[in-house]
Amino acid sequence: YARGEAIDAVACRLRTSDEDRRGSARMIGSAVRQDGRSASLTAPNGQAQQGVLTASLVDAGDAAEELLLLEAHGTGTALGDPIEAGAVAAVLLGQRARGELVVGSLKANAGHTEPGAGLAGALKLMVQLRVMTASPNAQLRALNAHVGATLRDRAGCALPTEVGDLLES
Repeated sequence: YARGEAIDAVACRLRTSDEDRRGSARMIGSAVRQDGRSASLTAPNGQAQQGVLTASLVDAGDAAEELLLLEAHGTGTALGDPIEAGAVAAVLLGQRARGELVVGSLKANAGHTEPGAGLAGALKLMVQLRVMTASPNAQLRALNAHVGATLRDRAGCALPTEVGDLLES
């Protein structure tokens, strides 16, 4: 058993027909990076996270404001989640002029599946885009004050606690 660290991001586009709001989602861009130097396993490198988010948008040829949904790493740690929220705010919310970005994490529903976490999260993202529904962050009872402070005064960002529809902006 060997543990490893990595950051990955996948950009998907939903194609819908006029008759049916359900469409087909397909991956249009991705990026994988190593987390870089950090204080500990629970303290990710925010600059590395910003870099992989930006690289995935460049690979997809999309703008941050086009995103409806983000599947975050979101482990629920007091230190790691605010760092991730800061990367999301800097890259995806900073220039966002319209619409709300819905942020979720499979780990709230299924636990940290170690090497399968990235793929499981990507599959969850694809299913949510396919049915235009956001899954809840099942264990979210109270927002980490540091996450709230990081996201405050930014464009709309939702951390759903119940199933909800994704609305295209």
